Amino acid sequence: MALAFDEFGRPFIILREQEKKTRLRGLDAQKANIAAGKAVARILRTSLGPKGMDKMLQSPDGDVTITNDGATILEQMDVDNQIAKLMVELSRSQDYEIGDGTTGVVVMAGALLEQAEKLLERGIHPIRVAEGYEMASRIAFDHLERISQKFEFSADNIEPLVQTCMTTLSSKIVNRCKRALAEIAVKAVLAVADLERKDVNLDLIKVEGKVGGKLEDTELVYGIVVDKDMSHPQMPKRIEDAKIAILTCPFEPPKPKTKHKVDIDTVEKFQMLREQERKYFDEMVQKCKDVGATLVICQWGFDDEANHLLMHRNLPAVRWVGGVELELIAIATGGRIVPRFQELSPEKLGKAGLVREKSFGTTKDRMLYIEQCANSRAVTIFIRGGNKMMIEETKRSLHDALCVARNLIRNNSIVYGGGSAEISCSVAVETAADRHPGVEQYAIRSFADALDAVPLALAENSGLPPIDTLTAVKAQQVKESNPHCGIDCNDVGTNDMKEQNVFETLIGKQQQILLATQVVKMILKIDDVISPSDY
Repeated sequence: MALAFDEFGRPFIILREQEKKTRLRGLDAQKANIAAGKAVARILRTSLGPKGMDKMLQSPDGDVTITNDGATILEQMDVDNQIAKLMVELSRSQDYEIGDGTTGVVVMAGALLEQAEKLLERGIHPIRVAEGYEMASRIAFDHLERISQKFEFSADNIEPLVQTCMTTLSSKIVNRCKRALAEIAVKAVLAVADLERKDVNLDLIKVEGKVGGKLEDTELVYGIVVDKDMSHPQMPKRIEDAKIAILTCPFEPPKPKTKHKVDIDTVEKFQMLREQERKYFDEMVQKCKDVGATLVICQWGFDDEANHLLMHRNLPAVRWVGGVELELIAIATGGRIVPRFQELSPEKLGKAGLVREKSFGTTKDRMLYIEQCANSRAVTIFIRGGNKMMIEETKRSLHDALCVARNLIRNNSIVYGGGSAEISCSVAVETAADRHPGVEQYAIRSFADALDAVPLALAENSGLPPIDTLTAVKAQQVKESNPHCGIDCNDVGTNDMKEQNVFETLIGKQQQILLATQVVKMILKIDDVISPSDY
């Protein structure tokens, strides 16, 4: 305990004893942090690539998630360690920015940490390691730019986009119908894309799933699918050239906000009250009819009497439609959402070529399809599958594919997959290391070794001898100076990823290298961990 005395000779404590806190400092802290980072990377390592394994996560309330998506695995894992949380953040930021490559970025960061540990043991200062990594990441970043290729596609020639989406889907559980799903994803993105501005709003693509059927029944609906049915069983199930009134007000008699009490002591008064209510409903329904609506979609419920009247007046209606769905329906049909009956007017109605109710299998499940809309900028991908977990995983896989298609529209450069880009960068970084005098040279070399982790993991997951395969491919790349040679995971018999049509987006790869390097730099700079002790 550090004691000091003031001018009157009274002792006071400068630093209270830290018994309550556990403390790691210096090299121990860095080693503990690196171990935590490596532990997280090790979990994800096995789920990299087309032959990667899936993870099954059970939440505290018994929900089971089976997934291959790095971001989802880390999101659902209960991580306590602070450094491990950084890794979770890392994959999340890759997910937000790029949408794909969430597993690769964590594996990459884990490998960088592993290499850094060896350097620290040699007595190299962590800051020098971090600086060396920074230099190396710039070299790799520029090298990716050089080996990338522009990918020309148009609204008519979507094959390049489909091929890239198929690469993304090949590492997921849905890889047996990756062709069909990739086409669906690309068509959906192109339907909502603004090709002049090179921008895609993924909110306009709604992904809806229903258990039953098989994965091959997944379809793309140019319109909106709502998980609701008509409010009355006798209403027509198919409406052509529908004019849709989109309401956020309930079909119910108005309730005054104040507390009120109505005394009814004679039959006549009761008759009057009923008559009044009926007139109310009459007016509501009549307003909708006058405007020319042939379908009413309402956010709230109906009174039974209103339902009955709507049915008699031949005005089909849908109730309890959620707010987000209402907005999408409004965007798709070009209608306006109307908050009061008084404000209904013909120009606020949405238009759709066909509204139909579709029932599935032998169950009572029915869904409403709103198709051939005035503005087809909102589309729905409707997924079928054997069980709930399958559908959830398909949704995640499709999200990755949609993101890849969006990134390609924004920036149409691609690099080749299968670890070929990483091996090529590794060779480039290795050669560049000789040009740097000083201690950083070691760090740059280690960065080159760390880049090999991705192709190593790919080979390992595919059941190939990892080191032999990697050295063979690396030698081939150097000999033929062909940056398209990668790990042949699917046993096609060729290492050339160009022939195998395995592509990845350039911005996705660059983002991976930059993000992994940033996180590793941050972890290396921590030399003192003070944490409250566990009681």
